[in-house]
Amino acid sequence: MFYAIRHFTRYRYSRPVWQSVMEVRMHPRSENSQRCFTFQLSVSPRARIFSHTDHLGNIIHHFDIPEQHEQLTIIADALVDVDSPAPLPDSLGEHSWKELDELIEREDYWDMLMPSHFARTSPELEAFGREIGVSNRDGRDPLELLRQLNSDLYRTFEYVKASTSVDSPIEDALTARQGVCQDFAHIMIALVRNLRIPSRYVSGYLHHDSEHVDRSAEGATHAWVEALLPGLGWIGFDPTNNLLAGERHIRTAIGRDYADVPPTKGIMKGRAKTDLQVRVRVSQSEAVLPPDQEFAADEEWSQFLATDHEAELRAQQQQQQ
Repeated sequence: MFYAIRHFTRYRYSRPVWQSVMEVRMHPRSENSQRCFTFQLSVSPRARIFSHTDHLGNIIHHFDIPEQHEQLTIIADALVDVDSPAPLPDSLGEHSWKELDELIEREDYWDMLMPSHFARTSPELEAFGREIGVSNRDGRDPLELLRQLNSDLYRTFEYVKASTSVDSPIEDALTARQGVCQDFAHIMIALVRNLRIPSRYVSGYLHHDSEHVDRSAEGATHAWVEALLPGLGWIGFDPTNNLLAGERHIRTAIGRDYADVPPTKGIMKGRAKTDLQVRVRVSQSEAVLPPDQEFAADEEWSQFLATDHEAELRAQQQQQQ
């Protein structure tokens, strides 16, 4: 399935700011069943855009704007092809836990097994694990357990847009029994790592269509979980929508948790209030979307194309819904 993606981000400031430095993680990954054919990043005010690939294979673009500005606009356009993954078996068999442990011993999955900033254990998490019966490995193989956990999180938690913030710990969602996809993913990762199953956070997009009823917000980024299973590799689980990750899930970055993969992450100098506007459009397509006429003329933009105290540092990130 071909998808044309446009990710629009605009920061508006109540007064001029300067020395903005920004990292952008919006370039879809190319691996396995997904291939990114084109990617273009446009920035206003003009800036020189650089890119590098981190140790997990995420493509990161970065730029700085030293002069004063009252708004910053970032537009990412991509054309991606995603194939349906191979169907999973009903179970992995009686020796699958042993096979998983042997796999972990042979290779280095330390980062995806240890607690991280947002995905860590706590009394609230351990109590919830006991409540839904995932505090130990007994009774089910890893795949059966993960499928059940995916369903339990969907059933137990209400999806409420903007019910938590970008920095909310998982205890907030556990207490309120509601959250957004970022919270669902962090809770699942923390529970799974407690069982010694390597798991990682996936940032990306979900294509919404009339054939599926999804709880996660349309017009926003999305997040889900990948867990390592013997004989299968990394398998995606979407607890927000009670789905296995499939051809509608488009991956842009992977990490230990959200802190590793925010779509935008930056700082700037100045004493100003910030208004953030984000729009995401994911459409089935066979060609790159034409330029949107609502945006500024070409000469006002920099593009990257690939086939409070005065002078206070302020963080700039966007939550995944």
